[in-house]
Amino acid sequence: MRHETSEKLYAYWNHVRGNRLAPKRPEIEPSKIAGILSSTFILERLSANSYQFRLAGTRMCEIVGKELRGTDFLVGWVSEDRPLLIRNLSVLTDQAATALIHFQANARGEQAIEFELLLLPLFHTQRRIDRILGCCSPLDVPNWLGDKPLLTKRLTANDLVWPNRELQGSVRSPSASSAMDLRDGNTRIVRSAQRKFIVFEGGLSRPAGEKV
Repeated sequence: MRHETSEKLYAYWNHVRGNRLAPKRPEIEPSKIAGILSSTFILERLSANSYQFRLAGTRMCEIVGKELRGTDFLVGWVSEDRPLLIRNLSVLTDQAATALIHFQANARGEQAIEFELLLLPLFHTQRRIDRILGCCSPLDVPNWLGDKPLLTKRLTANDLVWPNRELQGSVRSPSASSAMDLRDGNTRIVRSAQRKFIVFEGGLSRPAGEKV
């Protein structure tokens, strides 16, 4: 994680969940994350291809240039990134993975800037993960940010991690040639055009009886 907001939200979520796969939605107390609340949001999984903003902080709405509540999270991403996002959201809700995403977006006539997006699973109804706690933070803050609406978002890097397993890895800039530190054997790199993604394979996806 490169932004303090992501680190704080992850630390809080991790504390609340304890030794469980994920915390319950009612256990998330806004007052406990008051300092970063304006950059956070909650998504509801309506279907495999639809994730709706239930709540969205004021800072997030200002940056995007519109009210996000009630809108679809997947709208606004370039078409070639949507299948990967849908797959990752499915893994997050099915296997309690967490997702750390970097993407670029720009306003008309402005240079693209990079954002960090953190997605964390929440139990809500019965034993299903159908809520996602998240935050979105710009890694650069140009003077036009918040005054001009953002245009299409494009993925630059993506991590899926199961917090219950001590997996370590890193994703750098898509054009970087430096070696990646992967200390677990259950990882694979997914390449899309010039972008690289690391996928951490979770234990829940293994066939029954297969040794871990």
